[in-house]
Amino acid sequence: MISRRAALTMIAGAAAAGTLPPRVFSAPQGFPSVDLRGSIDAGAHGVTPDGGDKQNRKLAEIIAKAARQNMPVFLPPGNYPVSNLDLPEGTRITGVPGASRLVYSGDGRMLTADGVRRIELSNIVIDGASRRLDDQSAALVHMRGVGEIVIDNCEVIGARKTAVQFERCGGRIERSRISGAAEYGLYAVESTGLSVTGNTVFDCGNGGILIHRWTKGADGTIVSGNRISRIGATNGGTGQYGNAINLFRADNVMVTGNQISQSAFSAIRANSASNAQIANNTCLASGETAIYAEFAFEGAMVSGNIIDGAANGISVVNFNEGGRLATVANNIVRNLKSTGPYVLDEAIFGVGISVEADTAVTGNVIENVPLWGMALGFGPYLRNVLVSNNIVRQAKVGCAVTVVEGAGSALISGNLFEAVKDGAVIGHRWKAPSTAELARGDGQAQGFKHLTIENNRIV
Repeated sequence: MISRRAALTMIAGAAAAGTLPPRVFSAPQGFPSVDLRGSIDAGAHGVTPDGGDKQNRKLAEIIAKAARQNMPVFLPPGNYPVSNLDLPEGTRITGVPGASRLVYSGDGRMLTADGVRRIELSNIVIDGASRRLDDQSAALVHMRGVGEIVIDNCEVIGARKTAVQFERCGGRIERSRISGAAEYGLYAVESTGLSVTGNTVFDCGNGGILIHRWTKGADGTIVSGNRISRIGATNGGTGQYGNAINLFRADNVMVTGNQISQSAFSAIRANSASNAQIANNTCLASGETAIYAEFAFEGAMVSGNIIDGAANGISVVNFNEGGRLATVANNIVRNLKSTGPYVLDEAIFGVGISVEADTAVTGNVIENVPLWGMALGFGPYLRNVLVSNNIVRQAKVGCAVTVVEGAGSALISGNLFEAVKDGAVIGHRWKAPSTAELARGDGQAQGFKHLTIENNRIV
């Protein structure tokens, strides 16, 4: 009699010795060899590095066959010239990180998918080789209407336009490196449950990560834990370009825990994006306003961020366009400058925190700003602003508050001002100072019935 344990031992030994019948490890029909990870080795089916146009067609055939059998394609290390590669439903391509390279050979577009449920790209380099895309191609990797797109541990380089563009896609892009794009690193529009996490994006010509919508509405994208640096604005402008993270018309988006440096304009710019959470980001050396919530938005939470170096720190403004309802809490803003990336008569640079309507500003520390530590309202655009328990030191004016006719109410209480050269709380008419020091008395008692100013300390 042979015990069960002995029988299992004999089977394991036979497998290790390669003596089991071949059918035990047989591949699905159509592919005679499958590696132990269950993927199709492209090299075993005649696709070799630097193989030319014929191998481009062969690779497309292998990808299609593998997708039909719900299997991934494995690319051994090397350069694989490709162009006009349309990815079918169920495509999975993987390789050796940093060594398996799809290189654009020119002649139209590179990687596209349209109207499929799932695409997955992992552990490969996608190299645009700085070659021109045709006029119909917006990006090296262009996905439209993909229910779940996964790009994981990939590198996308050398794009003459945008590196990666998603339209009406869900899924995730994570742990990937995007660099050298002439336009944007990632442009995602009308997303459906997208996550952009743990990526490194740098040296892009006009923007880093863009979360946009064609019409304003719920989006829900999460942008978290990314490193973004050296984002330019080669197209110029006054903020349309040059932002590391840009939200436009996309509501309910979270931007958290990102490390951002050297953006030509903003580290984080939310334009007409309601219910934006902008929290716990580090924003260094921004060219214009480091964190911006502007135009037609309702709801913005800006908290726990560190801003070191910018023309302006945090701006939550444009009440005239419907921008309202925010908290600005527990941020550090320091080392601002008085010049920005453009010259306009209405431009104001050198302000720590600017707010206008239905906003609480509390628990912030602002240091070394050349103009105003805080700016409350502009002209008549002020309503229901609470400013309490903040520290402002080393500023020209600690808090500039509008006293233009028609301005709404503000409560300025319990703040600490130190080394504020021209005053702690000064009333302004537009950009010009128009009152003496208000911090030592009550604004209402001094003729400004919309202001309550109390319990502030000037050192």
